[in-house]
Amino acid sequence: MRLCALMVLLSLSIYANFDNSKLFIKTNNIKSLPQSKLIKSVKHLFNNNYIVSTSDAVELQKILKNNKEILDTQKNYKSIKSVLPKEQKLVNSSIKSFFNTPFNDPQVDKIWSFNDGEDYGVSVNKYFLSPLSREKTLNIVAVVDTGVDYKHEDLKDVMWKNKKEIPGNKIDDDANGYIDDVYGIDTLDKDEQGNATGDPMASHAHGTHVAGTIGAKQNNNIGIAGISSSARIMAIRTVPDSSDETDADIVESFLYAAKHGAKLINCSFGKKVNEGGNIVNETITHIGKEYGVLTIAAAGNDSSNNDTNPKYPASFDSDYLLVIASTNKGWFGNGLSSFSNYGKKTVDVAAPGSRIFSTVPGNSYSSMSGTSMASPTAAGVASEVLANFPSLTPLQLKKVMMESTIKESKFQDKLVSSGRVDLANAIQYTLENFNSL
Repeated sequence: MRLCALMVLLSLSIYANFDNSKLFIKTNNIKSLPQSKLIKSVKHLFNNNYIVSTSDAVELQKILKNNKEILDTQKNYKSIKSVLPKEQKLVNSSIKSFFNTPFNDPQVDKIWSFNDGEDYGVSVNKYFLSPLSREKTLNIVAVVDTGVDYKHEDLKDVMWKNKKEIPGNKIDDDANGYIDDVYGIDTLDKDEQGNATGDPMASHAHGTHVAGTIGAKQNNNIGIAGISSSARIMAIRTVPDSSDETDADIVESFLYAAKHGAKLINCSFGKKVNEGGNIVNETITHIGKEYGVLTIAAAGNDSSNNDTNPKYPASFDSDYLLVIASTNKGWFGNGLSSFSNYGKKTVDVAAPGSRIFSTVPGNSYSSMSGTSMASPTAAGVASEVLANFPSLTPLQLKKVMMESTIKESKFQDKLVSSGRVDLANAIQYTLENFNSL
């Protein structure tokens, strides 16, 4: 019994990892927060949610516990440190695409996920070779990750740029609270006032790889092509190289992305425990309703059932969240990747995520595997659908993504949709069901 109790305590101590200088506070719709010498500064997030800087979050939480004007408080929890997907060498030509391609990018044939749905891809080649494509509208996809190499030869022309900001003048030109946020923000690098800085340059290959899958420049005779021809990548560095991101940084990233025009947010990160707080979930719903944002999240890489062993943010119940499992190439099994999480009630769709070839920092290219790679595959498809049908609401777009999947019998008890995303099917489905758009 004592050993069991000790193991429980040790388990709890592992997950009780938080930043004691921040506290989320949800008020009873009052105009100001209660006064306390422990509160250094206050920032309004949305609705009746605030985050305060404090000298002692634990003590402040105790003080506010019985205050009738406070509905809830939440510590700024961190994810447990973990290893992000690593670069992989191509084993052999068997993971290449051998089908007709509309792209002149010299290494695009290494992206097997561009194959038709019948060949376990998402029908990128099929779609761009077909007459289905319409006049398109650019859309912003926020990559909340380890930063993006925005100087990469295959990404520099598809990066979102804050046109209201003058690069390098060390002035907050647009008065949005961030200095020189030309390509996005870096919530991990704070200034002296504790504000996020404006340079989201990659600190790890992960975020750059994600960005290339979504929207690497097509038909520039360089490297590869992304899935979407119309995505503009907003870079937000929020995930440390050790993958121990905080709730506060995630919330700030989501709000920044939404307020600056992103309609899709890719979240190739997560943790195994939610300590009881709901602020990230509330934020996803808020930006979905108020700004028309669909958040796309990786299901996780534990080979486990999210229905019974939830992962976050993937297991939050927001209607504005689309959760992605990973599939592998047909002759490697034609099913979910061995590492992929699943869930009949909580994981929506699957997308290729094993040995995905994409951009990495320094004008380089490499393969990575993980639901981290499946999520941007789905985000790229969603971006291209939105480019053709910009009037789709986030809930309509989510419906398109789920209803247009290629069904697999293996997925019937694994995924909500029982299928893998497919770009050609998604466009056709939207034409047939939202033809007034």
